[in-house]
Order: sequence, then C-alpha cells, then structure tokens
Amino acid sequence: MDVLFNSIDIRDLLSTPDLDDPSTPLSTPDLHLLIDRLQVRSLHIKSKVHDYLRSHQLDFSSLFSQCSDVVTRTEQLSSELFNILNLISDHPVDTKIKSVIEEMVAKRKEVREKREVLELLGLILELCEKLRLVKEDIRIGRVEEAAVALRELKTALHVHNDEAAAAQDEESQLLAYGLLRKEWADCFDKLHEALMRFVESAVRFDQDSSSFRVKYWLGMDGAEKIELHTVLKAMDAVGILDYGLARVADLMIKHIIARAVSCRSSVSVVEEISEDQGPTSEAVLTIVSCTNDMSNSLDGETVYSALVQIVMFINKSFCFQNGLWMRRFGRLTWPRMSDMIISKFLAKFVPDDASKLDNFQKIVKLSSEFETDLKELMFISTSDNKDERLTEFANNVEVHFASRKKVEILAKARYMLLQAAFTIPQDHTRISSEPENEEIAENFSNRVVTLLFTSERCVVSEAALNLMELVHKTLKDVCLSSPRVGLEFYYAARDACLLYEAVVPVKLEKQLATINQAAVLMHNDCLYLAQEILGLAFEYRPDFPNPIKEMAVFADLAPRFQLIAEEILQRQIQVVIFNLEQAIDGAGGFQNTHLTKQYESAKFSIDQVAFILEKVHIIWEPLLMPSIYKRSMCMVLEVVFSRITKDILLLDDMAAEETLQLQRLVHLLFENLSSILASLLDIKQTRSSEQSQVVSVNDLIPSLQKLHKLEDLLDMPLKSITAAWESGELVSCGFTMTEVEDFIRAIFTDSPLRKECLFRMESSGFWK
Repeated sequence: MDVLFNSIDIRDLLSTPDLDDPSTPLSTPDLHLLIDRLQVRSLHIKSKVHDYLRSHQLDFSSLFSQCSDVVTRTEQLSSELFNILNLISDHPVDTKIKSVIEEMVAKRKEVREKREVLELLGLILELCEKLRLVKEDIRIGRVEEAAVALRELKTALHVHNDEAAAAQDEESQLLAYGLLRKEWADCFDKLHEALMRFVESAVRFDQDSSSFRVKYWLGMDGAEKIELHTVLKAMDAVGILDYGLARVADLMIKHIIARAVSCRSSVSVVEEISEDQGPTSEAVLTIVSCTNDMSNSLDGETVYSALVQIVMFINKSFCFQNGLWMRRFGRLTWPRMSDMIISKFLAKFVPDDASKLDNFQKIVKLSSEFETDLKELMFISTSDNKDERLTEFANNVEVHFASRKKVEILAKARYMLLQAAFTIPQDHTRISSEPENEEIAENFSNRVVTLLFTSERCVVSEAALNLMELVHKTLKDVCLSSPRVGLEFYYAARDACLLYEAVVPVKLEKQLATINQAAVLMHNDCLYLAQEILGLAFEYRPDFPNPIKEMAVFADLAPRFQLIAEEILQRQIQVVIFNLEQAIDGAGGFQNTHLTKQYESAKFSIDQVAFILEKVHIIWEPLLMPSIYKRSMCMVLEVVFSRITKDILLLDDMAAEETLQLQRLVHLLFENLSSILASLLDIKQTRSSEQSQVVSVNDLIPSLQKLHKLEDLLDMPLKSITAAWESGELVSCGFTMTEVEDFIRAIFTDSPLRKECLFRMESSGFWK
C-alpha cells in the first residue's frame, strides 16, 4: 500500500527538459502524453489495491464482525439503562437512602462529640485530682513531688509566662481550662512561698557571732523535716531557683564578702555535726575579726584566699557541688562581687606614681589566679572572657592610674577656682615702664602677666595663674608618660581649662552685673588663658608621644575664651553706660538751668556722671591692658559727651542767664574729668612716641571737640557764630547746619540781624 501514500511528481511523467523551469507552458502534445501516463498510473494503483484486499480478506472480515458485535451490545445496554431509569422514576429510593445516610452521619457525630466530652471531663477530673494531690504534697512537705507535678501540669494546661500569649490562649480555650490555670497559679504561689520560707530558714546570718549558718534539715508546721538539697531541687524543677539563690547571694555580699574584701577580717569554716552522729545538720561560716591592726598588713593573697574559701563553702554547703547551680549562683553574685573587689581593694592598690606601676604586677598575677580558681569551681564562665573583670582591671592599671590622676587634677583645679579671690590690693596702680613704678611692679609681679602675642601687660587673678601652672605641670607629665597615660593627662589639661569656663562665670554671676574688679579680672583671665592656650602646642607638642602628637589640639579652646572676654567687657561697658544714662536723665534735659532748683539738679547729675566715671577709671585703669582701657573708656566718654551735647542742642528757648549756667555745667564736667582725659592722653602719647606721632584727645573722642565748641558757642556773639560756620570750623567739630540754626533761634530773638545771619549760613555751602 505504499504506492497509495507516495506523492506523484508530474515532471517524472514527462521527458521534456524544459519542464525544469516552472514558468515554461506545456504544449498540446505534452498534455496528451501526460493524460495517458496518468491513466496508466491510475490503473496500476487500482490493481495494487485490489491485490491487497484479496490478500487480507480474513482480517477485514474479522474487523467488520467485531464492529457488528459492539453495536449489538451497545443497543442492549441502552435498553437496560432505559428500564432502570423507568423503575427509579416510578419508585424514589434515592431520597430514602439520602435521609438514612444523613441520619447515620448525625448519630455518629453526636456519639463522637459525647465521647470527646467524656474524655475532656475525664481529663479535667484527672487534672483536678493532680492539683489536689499537689496541694496535699505542699501541705505535708513533699515539695519535690509537688514541684515535678506542677511542671507537668504547666505543660498540660499550656501555662504561658508571657501575659499577652496567655491572654490570647485563654480567649480560645474553655472556661474550665482558665479555672484550672488559676488553680495551678494558686498552687504555684503556695509552693513558691513555702520554698522561699525554707530557704530563709535554712540560710541566715548571726550578727552576734558573725557567722553564716546553713541548715541542711528544715521543718514546717504539719510536715516532716525536709532536706535543703530537696528544696533546691524543687525550686529548680519549677523554675524559681534563681529567686532562692538571689536571696542567699544578697546575704553573702552584704555580710561575708564585704567584710573579706575590706581587709578587716579573716575567714574560717566550721561544720557542726548532729548529736546522733548522723549526717551533717548544719554548716557554719564564721567571720573572725582581726584582733590587732592588720588592715595595713593584709595583702592581695590574704584577701583572695579568704574569698576562695567563701566560694568553696558555698559550692559545698549550699550548692552541693552541683555545677549548674554553682554557675547560676555565680551569675547572680559575680557582678556585684567583682565591682566590690575593684572599688574597695584593687583601686586602693593603683599606684599614685608612674614609677610604682611595676609593683602592681603581683596584684595582676594574684587576680588572674583567683579567677582561675573561680572557673574551676564553676563560679564564673570558663569560656566568656567578660567574666574576667579583675584581670581586665589589673591589666589596665595604667589607664586606671591615669584616670585617678585625671580626677585629682580636675578636683584640684575646681578647688582652686572656687577658693580663689578675684580682688587686688587697694593701693595697686598701673604698672608702667616708668622708673617710679618699678618698685610697685615688683610687689605685684606674680599678678602682672605679659600676653604672649600682644606684648601688653595686665593683671590677672590667682585662679588663672594657678590654673595655668597646673596645666603646664600636667603637660610636662604627658611628655614623660606612655601614650595611654599621656592621653588621659592631655584630656585632663584640656578639661582643666574648660573648668574655668564652667565654674567662674557661675561663681561671679552677681559681680558680672555690677561695676567691680572681679569682672575686669575675669576679662583679663580669659585673654590670658586664650593666649597661653595658643602657645601650649608650640611649647609641648614636639615632646609629646607620637600618637598624642598627631591628635593634640589646643587652638579650638582659645576662641572660646576670647569670646568670653569680649562678652564680659561689652557687658561691663553696657552696665557703665546704663548708669551714666540714668545719671544724665536726672538733669531733666538741662532745661531752665537759670532757675536755682533746676541748676542744682543738673549740677548733681554732672557730679554723678563724674563720680561714676572716676569709679570706672579707678577700677579699669590699673587692671586692663592700656589699649583695651583706652578703647573702652573712650567708648563710655563718647556716650556721655554726645548725650549732653544732644540735650543742650535740643533746648528751644534759652535766656542769657541760662546759657551762662549751661556753660558753667559743661566747664564743671570737663574739670571733673580732667584726670581721666589726661590718662587717656598719656597712654596715647606713650604709644605714639614710638611712632613719632602726636594724637590729641579730640581724635580719641569725637564728641569731646563738639562739646568744647558748644561751651564756647554759649557766650559767643551771633556774628562770631556765623563766621565760625562760614569758615567751616563748626562743621569740622561735627555740627550740622540744622543744629546751628536751631541753636541760634534758641538763644537769639528774631531780628533782621538773625535773619541775615541765617541767610548767610544757608548760602555758605555747608549743609549737613
């Protein structure tokens, strides 16, 4: 049959070679030839098919027979199915079967639920019975059995230590379980209370005999005696062993370890045996106080030996050589115990001098051996290095030594700052280079300092001098110390400087709000400290250890003190200006001074101004640097002179007598301030003599020249005033045309001459 499935290629039926080109059309002869050959091929195929059918006749007959049988059976099944469907439609059996099945399912479910309820009731009754037995065991003293039962009941009742989880579980469980949990909790509390009573009665400290007693057999009302070991096992079973151990640990720390560490007692252990020669009934740890003065002779070996003896007593007499119990006892005791050993024993052996550091190595060795003994007793962990607290402290003795010295340095600095008096003797005067003052300069040479970067001198307080002396000494120690110690000393020097900023402003808070020496001395101190601090790096850094040399910085501290000094100075200037303003306000604007009362009031104000300025001069001039004194005093005088000039120029009507009185008041002011002005001129002339220049006081205080000229204008004729304006003299003194015109109108009455003079002034070209 392969010939039926093979494709026929027309090109094979033709012999024309042009058929290789698909686009070539066939001729009529070719087409006839093609038709003939196709007919021949068709007959050939039919012959092949016929031969195939004849050769497979039996197979095809069998196939057709099987198909007929299948069709017959299908018709029979269809007929039977039709009959069944008719039978079911006439009699609805499926409905009855469904109802029977549903009833059977319901009955089985009901039976299963009742069985579960019965099982639950049986379980609840069983749990209730166990809880009852637990109560009975607690009552008769069978605490170990009660503890084991409670531990099992905790799992059965799903008791959670987490309150949130317990509340969530309680919402999804039966009420009976909640009641059983409460019953379990009551039993647990009773057992906890009973076990803690046993522990408290088993371990006690006898103050009279200085002994620590551990009783092995314990009694309770209505119960037989119980062994301490059993009590501890029961506590371990219910998870409250740490509570009992903590109670004992607290007693040991307070009454036993504290005495042993303080080097005031030695320790001996005595075991007392019961009268019937039975098992040990009681173990006693007796603390024997030293009869002689041994506090100074006891060394680290004695102290550590006593502590090891105490720990061995605990291991044998209380923890019964149970490694897990001993480890838990150590976790509760070791942090406090190690801190006590460090603070009350090791810290006292930290050397006071760097040369004694080598002698501390014996303490380092003893501390390491002591912790090794504790590891063997399971008192501290063998794997956690954090428990090696004593060894760590001893190995870092250099740091502890430096820390102690740092504390001492800062305490000394604070004490000096608090005790120092910010005053100078009353007879102290300005230290200058003049020969007559050299003797006074020698008397106060310790208080007069020359600033490093300005070459000016000023007076500072003892606090600043002593503080810088301490800082210099500390930095010298940095140069001679190891990097670790030197680093602490370096920070101590910085912190000592910062202590001035923290302590002195608070100490002098009231003085800074008034005019006094303390404020000026603090200002000088800050300038002195700022410049000294800037010089520290240049002086000591080359000799610092290399790690400190790279990180040592002092320049950041200097600007802080510079700012403090400027703030104090400006605050003092503002206080002075405020007092002067109040004094000038008392003059009432210098109005009507031709009247006696007003004149006396104005004169009193001028006297007050002179008094305040003289007080400031007495305080400032001996203490401040000349340049700062000059600048500050000129600022204050400028405020005074400009205010008085302004008040006089604001007067709108002045009588002839009034102008004379005003002139007297201005003259009185200059007369009272002559010494102050002279001191300013002396300072300026002293500095200018080196520069070959001469500067007048008028250049220092611009309003001074204006007030001097105003004093002349008060008795000057109108034409002279006009001429002074036209010549530019008044303008050079700081007067404006408006001020001069108002002044003329206030003194001179309206007249053709006044109009002419005012016109000439307006035409002169000098405006404002």
